[in-house]
Amino acid sequence: MNINLNDDDLMTAVEAAKIWGLNESYVKTSLRQSKQKWPEGSYRKFGHTLVVTTAGMEAATGIKDPRKIR
Repeated sequence: MNINLNDDDLMTAVEAAKIWGLNESYVKTSLRQSKQKWPEGSYRKFGHTLVVTTAGMEAATGIKDPRKIR
């Protein structure tokens, strides 16, 4: 299985929070307080950077990707 690191469905936690219009610390706080909302494989830490997927953000927030709503 190849993973495309240029895929728009992968983003840093800070980028994701901005896209969803949330506080920059939303993802870290959500994972700490409500980890069960995040599907398996929808987040991972690389060094000091937390990377999340669109599917993870949609599951955690209950809000569809704002970039795709038109």
